[in-house]
Amino acid sequence: MCLGIPYRILSVDGISALASDDRETRLIDISLVEPVVPGDWVLCFLDAARSVIDAHEAGRIRDALDGLAAVMAGGDAADAFADLEARGPILPPHLQAALDAGQIQG
Repeated sequence: MCLGIPYRILSVDGISALASDDRETRLIDISLVEPVVPGDWVLCFLDAARSVIDAHEAGRIRDALDGLAAVMAGGDAADAFADLEARGPILPPHLQAALDAGQIQG
């Protein structure tokens, strides 16, 4: 399984950037995303930025990853997934249409 980790860009040098997740600083590949500047957030998979995200989304992802780590360590996820607990599941449009048409069961 590959997890996306949010990193904040510290500096840019061509297609590489120095980035931090406040735990560690890494050199990442930014060739797959639009131009970024220091302060931008990116979602990285295997040290390669795959998308530019905003600070709010980065925070939500970090909370979820912290909750996952807590559960894996035998603890409680606390409020790490509060945004998911407050609502029911959201299906992709094609599955919602099939459910509404009675073609699949929920």
